[in-house]
Amino acid sequence: MTAIRQAATVLLLRDGPPGLEVYLLRRTKGMPFAGGMTAYPGGGVDQRDGDTEVAWVGAPPADWASAWGCDERLARELVCAAVRETFEEAGVLLAGPADGTSVVPDVSGEDWEAQRQALLARELSMSELLVERGLALRADLLRPYAHWITPPEEPRRYDTKFFAALMPAGQEARDVSGEADEAVWTTPSAALAEYEAGTRPMLPPTIHTLGQLGPFPDAAAALAGSPPAPLAPISPTFERAPDGHWAVLPDGTRIRMVVPLASRP
Repeated sequence: MTAIRQAATVLLLRDGPPGLEVYLLRRTKGMPFAGGMTAYPGGGVDQRDGDTEVAWVGAPPADWASAWGCDERLARELVCAAVRETFEEAGVLLAGPADGTSVVPDVSGEDWEAQRQALLARELSMSELLVERGLALRADLLRPYAHWITPPEEPRRYDTKFFAALMPAGQEARDVSGEADEAVWTTPSAALAEYEAGTRPMLPPTIHTLGQLGPFPDAAAALAGSPPAPLAPISPTFERAPDGHWAVLPDGTRIRMVVPLASRP
């Protein structure tokens, strides 16, 4: 059986002229998982993400463990991975002074970039970066949003926790990871319309969570309306039917797959 890797991904939200917008990356086609697919910033847990010396603002790891149905060590790793991956892939850092009064306003300088590159190369851990900078991880800026597990038949499997977070004032999301060939702020409805038109391939978790965002008029409402914890994991099954290819969720919800099953990574 394929081993399941723990992962975290972040729905980075802001208010734009058309209303609620979400930050999306289109992964390069050469990526071993979900190549060519549009997704949120995210990736696998680094075990160093659970280091305990990092300053922490917000709900304690025990609360996150309850939300995700895991132990406190893994909960700490997941929250820290969400912060790290957002910095690595979007250049956005959810951290600030330990008193929780603010978020670091700008992380685009050369010194920050050198540390971001060190994170990507795994030469530096997020906890080491925060300690060196005298910053606290801002867990209070994150909300648990969804929990998806890749089906058993897939060659690569992830147990992925989806977080939602408000884009910090003063920072700018940037396509900096090298793992994407497009980065865009867009409304959930526009992204889904492109998916239906076949111009923006996405996997079921992205499609479903964009649909969950759709009813909210702004970022504050979306964060306040995050699903209540604990979040039950979703692991879809796939079926071919006369009317197309579908991902079927445990509650019976069917998501139409615009990209044929044989074409999925």
